[in-house]
Amino acid sequence: MKPRRGYIVPVGGAEEKIGALAILRRFADLCGGSNCSIAIIPTASMQSETGGRYEKIFTDLGVRDARVIPIAHRADCEKREWLDVLDEVNGVFLTGGNQLRLSTMIGGTPVAKKLRLRNAEGMHVAGTSAGAAFLCEHMIAFGKEGASPRARNVTLAPGLGLTNRIIIDQHFRQRDRLGRLLTALAYNPFAIGIGLDEDTAGFIAPDETLEVVGSGALTIVDPSGLEFSSMARVRKNDAVCLIGLKLHILDQGSTFNLHTRVAAAAPVIAKRV
Repeated sequence: MKPRRGYIVPVGGAEEKIGALAILRRFADLCGGSNCSIAIIPTASMQSETGGRYEKIFTDLGVRDARVIPIAHRADCEKREWLDVLDEVNGVFLTGGNQLRLSTMIGGTPVAKKLRLRNAEGMHVAGTSAGAAFLCEHMIAFGKEGASPRARNVTLAPGLGLTNRIIIDQHFRQRDRLGRLLTALAYNPFAIGIGLDEDTAGFIAPDETLEVVGSGALTIVDPSGLEFSSMARVRKNDAVCLIGLKLHILDQGSTFNLHTRVAAAAPVIAKRV
């Protein structure tokens, strides 16, 4: 019997780290709670304390074993001790920072291959901010902010490749990134665009159903009905005409099926009298 793929969990950044910790708690519970082990990969961050901070958070949430894999050079991705850790853990969490640090240090290495293999076998993988951008096959490396799509205003790079169904952008509302997500989709409108506000995550199940967790909104841009794009004929920095896109704004508990492309609002919970 073919194993079920693990969850893929992009987080928009600045997730709650004190208080309810809804997103991190949900991920810890998904991995198995007190019976699980989680590896933290802080490669995207330039701050030395980042890995230790998440290690403490997951430990305080009751995770049996949280450990940092301190990848600082491509050569680290060949170390047997870190590959053995990835073979053992129930989940992996990629921190924020600069997504190009992830793609240049981890892309094409044994660690990248191990992450894809283990996720296919059922291990859950989450990433926040830069870590979220890196999860999919096509990664937004950088781009200009603004509400409208503009030619050549976005640079894409290969990501980790856990899925090719989506393109992710993070800090979405806070940094006015609708335009750059639309530009990325206009290059090739095969994928579905996911824009994640801060403290907001999409928990993508093995059946390709995404559920929103967190205090912000998750924006879905579905280009499957695209009727016209001017991307091929406009000059650099020109506005791009896109006709036929479908847009959904989803909040806590709402869902979107990446296969059927059907969105559903969160169920209404009746208040007790």
